[in-house]
Amino acid sequence: MGVTVGGDARIAALEKVVPSTHGVDERIDWSEVGTIWGTRFPADYIAFMEVYGAGQISDAVGILLPVPRTDAYADGTGLRQETENARGTWEMLGGRAALDVAPDSILAWGVTSGADIYCWLTTDDDPDRWPVFVCGRHTDPPFRIHPFGMAEFLRRLLTDDEFQEETISVVLPEDRSFVNWREQQRLWEAGLDPATGEPWA
Repeated sequence: MGVTVGGDARIAALEKVVPSTHGVDERIDWSEVGTIWGTRFPADYIAFMEVYGAGQISDAVGILLPVPRTDAYADGTGLRQETENARGTWEMLGGRAALDVAPDSILAWGVTSGADIYCWLTTDDDPDRWPVFVCGRHTDPPFRIHPFGMAEFLRRLLTDDEFQEETISVVLPEDRSFVNWREQQRLWEAGLDPATGEPWA
């Protein structure tokens, strides 16, 4: 399955904010992923996996793999565990009374160090039209829906202070960075802090 031009354009815009220097193409078999999940995935997420891969943005936002990888340092379970967590949090915080969505439409793609979970609502046959659903553990309100995709959400999150306040429960550092899980693993094994590349204090 190829990446659409739209996905490439959105990732190119994101690269202006977060360098992909430490990104790695995950070389994912998207046909297999589609069989596992029973759906295609958004073009910007596919492009993100090809340019950045799974890993940490600014040591605060983890982007998840679509399928399990037991050798992965970060999120070896893929999207499934955080999807279950998001659906459980939605139910615990009021379910349909709090936000009237079908729980099986919630599909996670990221998680923050403040325990927020970033998801899609798979409410459209076209994955590129899936809105981003924020399941915030410490945000007010705890649930928000944004009418754009993952890459645009991340771009706004990293460039708009007001947007940050309603979508993330931690303070993001001014320096924007991305570290793929493989590089994180290499740094850990070398006794270095993956966030800085420096020895642990």
